[in-house]
Amino acid sequence: MDTIWLPDLQDAGRSKYTRLVAALRKAVAEGLLKSGEKLPPVRDLAFRAAVTPGTVARAYKVLVDEGVLHAEVGRGTFVASHKPVPIAQDWPEVVTFRSPSLPDGGQVAMLRDLMRQQAEDLPFDELMAYPGRAHDGALRTALAKRLSHEALGPITPEDMVLCHGGQSGLVMIMQTVLKGPDPVVVVEKLAYPGFRRAAELNRARVIGIGTDDEGPLPDELEAAVRDHGAQLFLTSADVNNPTLRRTSSRRRHEIAAVARRYGLHVVDDDCYTVAQLEQEGYRAILPDLGWYLSSFSKVLTPALRIGYIAAPDGHAKDMARTAAFTHFGMARPMADLGARILNDPRLPGIRARVHEKIADRVRQAVNHLGGHDLSWSEDVQFLWLRLPFGWRSSGFVRAAQSRGVILKSSEDFVLRDDRAPHAVRLAINGQVSQGCYEDALRKVRALLDNPSEEMTV
Repeated sequence: MDTIWLPDLQDAGRSKYTRLVAALRKAVAEGLLKSGEKLPPVRDLAFRAAVTPGTVARAYKVLVDEGVLHAEVGRGTFVASHKPVPIAQDWPEVVTFRSPSLPDGGQVAMLRDLMRQQAEDLPFDELMAYPGRAHDGALRTALAKRLSHEALGPITPEDMVLCHGGQSGLVMIMQTVLKGPDPVVVVEKLAYPGFRRAAELNRARVIGIGTDDEGPLPDELEAAVRDHGAQLFLTSADVNNPTLRRTSSRRRHEIAAVARRYGLHVVDDDCYTVAQLEQEGYRAILPDLGWYLSSFSKVLTPALRIGYIAAPDGHAKDMARTAAFTHFGMARPMADLGARILNDPRLPGIRARVHEKIADRVRQAVNHLGGHDLSWSEDVQFLWLRLPFGWRSSGFVRAAQSRGVILKSSEDFVLRDDRAPHAVRLAINGQVSQGCYEDALRKVRALLDNPSEEMTV
């Protein structure tokens, strides 16, 4: 290393630490620093690179945490003895908190292993025939076994219908339930924007209702059904997206009472928490009107697009018909892979590691931003940040983006004619290094601490 490599940090300004991390990572990726090679002592590299010893020590620690380097007490710091990280994982210029990015808790290795097994095991007819409900029973059985508990009520494989992710499931439920020339659905005034988009695809009008600390307001829901003929209420009872509010047990039963009086279907979209459901869900409270929807996307991987619906009593056949008429059913190799995943003994440990990594990222965010008006939970992959006086959500998002941090404005979650609160949502990014993640959080904190009227117009 004495004659081969030395980082050039002369023009780095206040970003010497991040530039040193990037330079070391790139040198390892390109082979300039070989596997097992010893790095200079902190003070030596600090002197030669014209930075402080603290800058070098911090850079070494970040790369040790990433596994690029390893440290041995009394011996020094070395390049880790494994395949170098790709250059594509270099310190990014932009960090996105717009949508959740799951950390790897071992699911990548498991998926690769299961796909190799599947490639060898799949019979001819699995690869050369149309999909259908007769051929996805293994996945539906595994899902029913996993989901059938007190929070959701008893679930059989026949109650389960597969879909291509949660958004696909929303569209399919609307196609099954909505009737007439002017269908109407109800959402909370601050809710997941995918609800509205699915309604638009089904040419349905959307009515927004208010909420309080316990959840959606039953009186406003009843008025929407009575005055507009609403047929479907879309909600996320366990974790509202974006506010993280959980609908209380009492409020769920009040909502269910309205639904029973009018025959209103209720869809509970459970796509945001990595923890086990604890409160009784709408499917258990409303066995003939309550729909449960979830997917692999927020707990394992969004790449596979495996979603699932537990239909209420008497509606599974109609739902299965919708699936057959729109896309025949989930591709047979994908359904087979989903069953292999759910039956794999490694899955509980992987889920636990993913959960812990998400919780750790949430704690880091709270450490940086907790002095402000922040809603968070260690088992949810986003945080809701109410902005201090002097900031509007659109101005704050623009200011953050100019500093390389992408956030989601509250305006994304309201109906077109409703007023958005001055707030932003930060989704957990588990796919950037800890140093990069915390650097982005510091930028957000700096904006919060220094509102500028010039940026809020």
